[in-house]
Amino acid sequence: MAAELAMTGPSQARTEAVDPLFSVVELDFKTKQYRKLSINEVRPSMEAGKFVWIDVDIAHSEAARQLLTKLNLCEPEIVEDAMSREPATQIARYDDYIHLVLSGCRLVGHKFDLERVDAMMGENYLLTLHKGAPVFLEAVRKSYVTDFVRFAQSPSFLLYELWDHLIENYLTVHKKFEERVEQVQQQLIGDVRDQVFAEASELGSDLLHLRKVVLPARAVLTDLSTRKSPFVSEATQPYLGNMVGTVERVLQDVLVDRDILSNSLNNYMSLVAHKTNQVMSKLTVVSIIFLPLTFLCGVYGMNFEVIPELKWAHGYGFFWGAAGLIVLGLLLLMRRNKLL
Repeated sequence: MAAELAMTGPSQARTEAVDPLFSVVELDFKTKQYRKLSINEVRPSMEAGKFVWIDVDIAHSEAARQLLTKLNLCEPEIVEDAMSREPATQIARYDDYIHLVLSGCRLVGHKFDLERVDAMMGENYLLTLHKGAPVFLEAVRKSYVTDFVRFAQSPSFLLYELWDHLIENYLTVHKKFEERVEQVQQQLIGDVRDQVFAEASELGSDLLHLRKVVLPARAVLTDLSTRKSPFVSEATQPYLGNMVGTVERVLQDVLVDRDILSNSLNNYMSLVAHKTNQVMSKLTVVSIIFLPLTFLCGVYGMNFEVIPELKWAHGYGFFWGAAGLIVLGLLLLMRRNKLL
């Protein structure tokens, strides 16, 4: 970025310093020269055959509307959708450009928020609309100059840069979720807090949300890499096609993480059920032993006046002898049947 600023004229630097609403960069793919422009230089540069990247922050809606109306590079409906609709990766084709909606992720604590970037790719311009500073778009800003000088052959390289950093953004978020899955697994070993079940449920929901965000990217990338377009060079399409495999891997890994999480919970519940069965088995043994003894106590504890055994001189001893024989017999029987 230092080289880029060095090639920026003083007037352009002052313009961008006082007006964070937009930034404009002119790219010449033949000479590998680039420079920053003011908004009034956009049309002359495009008419001269240069490629221009116009980046507009639409957080200030009214000023952004005025600027985009002046540029007249996309339909007003696209601007309204970019300002009001939720992020959802998709593609739309127009006569003069293709319109991409890219959904990035910003990690906030252990969750993530979606960030929408609308990209209009025309013959000699790229127009990007967004609110604030999306993570993956900021990554593009930091690296595109070097890639432009070293590798770029056509404007499609910017399209590749956008998708490359978007997928890297998905991989970063997924890595954080993998770490959360491992943490939940560790928490399900040993003394388990009740809170871990809420965390596991929340994590499963977050993984499903991430999959819903990434899933449309596969279809859009497949479309860009296979369908011919005057705005996407044939040299760039194989690289976009390779990204489809990366997206597929992310989707599969998300499903694997959900399966691991589900299996960990199932294993824990199976262990709890096994321990519960062991406790119930012990209680059953105790119940079997005391059931006949309780019966005897009940019989001889009745208040009838005529109970012959009450007159026995050694009746008390006989009672305990009978109780001992019953307990011993039951213990031998249960041991024989492997209940002990």
